[in-house]
Amino acid sequence: MSEPTYLTVQAITKYIKRKFDADPHLSNLYIQGEISNFKRHSSGHCYFTLKDDKARILAVMFSANTSKLKFRPENGMMVLITADVSIYEASGQYQLYVKTMQPEGIGALFLAYEQLKERLSKEGLFDVSRKRSLPLYPKTIGVVTSPTGAVIRDILTTIERRYPIAKVKLYPSSVQGDKAAPSIVQAMEKASHDDSLDLLIIGRGGGSIEELWPFNEEQVARAIIAFPIPVISAVGHETDVTIADFAADHRAPTPTAAAEMAVPHIDEVRERLMTKEVRSMRSINELLKIKQNQLRVLAESMVFKKPERLYTQQMERLDRLSLQLKKELFLTVQASREKMSQFDRQLSRLHPKEMITIQENRRKQLDRAIQLRMKEVIKRKSSEFSGRISTLGALSPLKIMNRGYSLVYDENNSLIKDNVKVSKGQEIRVALATKDLLCQVNEVKERE
Repeated sequence: MSEPTYLTVQAITKYIKRKFDADPHLSNLYIQGEISNFKRHSSGHCYFTLKDDKARILAVMFSANTSKLKFRPENGMMVLITADVSIYEASGQYQLYVKTMQPEGIGALFLAYEQLKERLSKEGLFDVSRKRSLPLYPKTIGVVTSPTGAVIRDILTTIERRYPIAKVKLYPSSVQGDKAAPSIVQAMEKASHDDSLDLLIIGRGGGSIEELWPFNEEQVARAIIAFPIPVISAVGHETDVTIADFAADHRAPTPTAAAEMAVPHIDEVRERLMTKEVRSMRSINELLKIKQNQLRVLAESMVFKKPERLYTQQMERLDRLSLQLKKELFLTVQASREKMSQFDRQLSRLHPKEMITIQENRRKQLDRAIQLRMKEVIKRKSSEFSGRISTLGALSPLKIMNRGYSLVYDENNSLIKDNVKVSKGQEIRVALATKDLLCQVNEVKERE
């Protein structure tokens, strides 16, 4: 009997994977389910679990496919997907490899539109307070649109008819397709560096939601919000509302309406100018009448009839002021002299020689005071010292020893106070008043 052949885990996993990949029933499946445990990797790949009320299966959607999604998948969202079933060899688990995904019951584009609108609105980017007013008389108007469409023709025609002195600059861009959004942003970036522009119109003609979708892209909305001058959005027809319309400072239902909104009508401007001219002439005439009346009153006044009255009064005032000036000058000089005399007296008192004499006398007084004080201190300290010497002498052990007492020390010069520390044959030192006795203990006995 031959020995059995053992397979590796990798080999059996590869075999099962080939079975899955070769099965046509596990390819291009249409599956309905709920998203849970959704995670988006920095690489762009999305990992999640697709489940219903009875089962669940792991799923992955690679970045090449997620980049085509128009909405943001979220946990709890019911979706319709197309996917292949295969084995992930590293873990041996089978999982779905998702190719397409769309929300169940609602269009993917509409869902993406609502998600982006809600998110930007929460950031406050659509607030009315951020909207800027349009210039009354723009000199140069920028237009971001297709160079070959009807939009630019309608705008040029309308502006030429209403306000021919305005200049229009076209910044061509694609307005439909996958590359339209980057093209629009690039055109707006170029326009933002043109300091001659007073406002910008961005738009295109009508179409389906797919055709208008570049104006629902987040990058276009943020470019409009960040644009340095007011922006008018003119996308589609009146019923078409895009994210660009919310982001712009003003929305026009059509490109023609955008041009009408951007510039005033030349006839209205002429009428306003004529009205202002009439008002100005009327105001000038009224002012001339007022000034003429004032001139007539002044011409008939006494001042002009007898002008000498003006300078005679001023001459009299000049004389009074001259006398007052002389008086004030005299008083000022007197005060200055008195102040100088005071300074002179102070300087005499504070002369260095005088100050030296005063300080020398003060030093001598202090010397005498210090000597007297030192004598008193020495006398008092001597008396205190003598008293303390007497006290120490009275308390000195030597005084006691003169009366016949002695002190006993062991060989370590420690005072013996207890017979327990004394033993026979021990050498001891007996200290008398003037001499020491070196002794040896012959016997230790109790006192009777």
